[in-house]
Amino acid sequence: MSSPEVAAHRRYVHERRRSRRLAMQALYNWQLTQYEPKDILLEFREDPEMAKADVDYFRKLFLGVSACADDLNDKLTPCLDRPLAQIDPVELAILRIAAYELLYCPEVPTPVVINEAVSLAKKFGAEQGYGFVNGVLEKLAGDTERTL
Repeated sequence: MSSPEVAAHRRYVHERRRSRRLAMQALYNWQLTQYEPKDILLEFREDPEMAKADVDYFRKLFLGVSACADDLNDKLTPCLDRPLAQIDPVELAILRIAAYELLYCPEVPTPVVINEAVSLAKKFGAEQGYGFVNGVLEKLAGDTERTL
């Protein structure tokens, strides 16, 4: 890759990472408040971080996860060591985003999905929550037919 291509790729990676973080925050909000997703989107539109994110990918993740939450829960439940209701809300939002990417975003490689989720869990989850997130997603990825 040439220098401009490398710079563009880095920008893409950072925008996607920021989109996932914002989607996690929006989903956390949605999980706790049960507000309509469209109202949460309006609230996040004002976030200054949105200017540094891939807005379309943020919307895809947030709206996709909120629309498919029951299906995602069904896919995640066999991979869990505890009831869904006992999972930390931040970690649940992270797991749902990653599950959505694994199931509905085949263009995103499985290792990227898992690494990004683990990074979010390290930064925002409980002290050892990243290990839990990693284990659940490894199980889910193993159960999901996917090409890298």
